[in-house]
Parts: sequence; C-alpha cells; structure tokens
Amino acid sequence: MVFCKLTFVTCIFCLVMFKALGQALLGVGLQNPKFVPVETSATDYEIRIYVESKWVSTSLRGMAMDEAMNTGFRRLFNYIQGNNQNKTKVEMTAPVTCRVEPGAGPACESNFTVSFYVPEQFQAEPPAPTEPSVFIETRKEFTAYVRTFGGFANEEMKKKELVNLLESLRRDAVPFVEQPYYTAGYDSPFKLTNRRNEVWILKQE
Repeated sequence: MVFCKLTFVTCIFCLVMFKALGQALLGVGLQNPKFVPVETSATDYEIRIYVESKWVSTSLRGMAMDEAMNTGFRRLFNYIQGNNQNKTKVEMTAPVTCRVEPGAGPACESNFTVSFYVPEQFQAEPPAPTEPSVFIETRKEFTAYVRTFGGFANEEMKKKELVNLLESLRRDAVPFVEQPYYTAGYDSPFKLTNRRNEVWILKQE
C-alpha cells in the first residue's frame, strides 16, 4: 500500500512537472485574453472583438523593436516572478504584445509598450507593481484585424506582415486605424515548430 501511495504521488509530481515544463518551454496551456470572432469573407486575416481586460505593461522609447521587446519582457517577467507589492507569483500568459507608435521619420525613436495579459484569477485586482516602469493598464473592448504567421519573428518579418495586412484592409475597404499597431507572440524561444505570431490593426470605430 505504501508503494502504491508513493507511486501515485510520484505520478502526480511528474504530471505537474511536465505541465510546468510545457508552459515554460513550449508555451502550451497558457491563458489567453478573451475575444469574440467576427465572421468575414477574408481568408488572409481574422476579425476579433477583444473584451475589456487588464494587462501588466511597460513602455520604452527606442529605434529597435527587438531590443525594446527584450528589455520589456525582462521587466514583466520579474513582475510575474514576484517583484510586486504582494510578492505574488503570477502565471505566464500569452500572447506577449507590443504596442508600436512609430516615430515621425526613419531616424526618430518609436514608442513601444510591451504587455502580458493578467490571468483570470487576478483580473479584478492585479498585484501592484513595485518597479516604477511597470504598470497595470485596462484595455477597453476593441476590434482588431489579425494576420497570423509562423517562424521566429524578428522586426523585419513583423513589418513585412504588417504591410501585407494593411494591403488586405485597403483592398477590402474596411475602416481601420493605421497607427498604433500591435505585434503578438505566443511561443517561447525553445519552441522550434508550429510557432504562432500575429500583427493587429485596430478597427476605426
């Protein structure tokens, strides 16, 4: 009986470990923000209505999106690891988004806001950040046109997919706001195949 009990406990431990590893390394089983899909005849993008939700965010200025993403991710990862007023560990979610407000010219800095979706259990009252550059934001309901693509997405690839999405929206003569736009990544760097990346353009209300 003792052997059976130990075996059962060991199995449970293994399942928990596999789940944790899967979430950390492969990005599986992570909570996503809720949205309602909108029917469309377009085959090269989706339309989603995202419900109001809270995100933990940090803003940076710079010339390079990839550099801003790396710095922003580190700040937010520290927050979910317990660098907050309650010292509460917060589960990782997906996607990691980056709100991009492009500079006025090619030699001008852009504004980048990197964000993690706050898990459901903390939506009502997220732990308050202790790092001055990290803040909680509430995103009101919004409608996004979404283009999905695979691979390891760098800044050049994201801009290319953004241009493709803009061309599709102009083709279909739908109302949209060209700036700011969002990029979204769903996978950890350790996931090698079936990667998911997105660019979002907001609908003009």
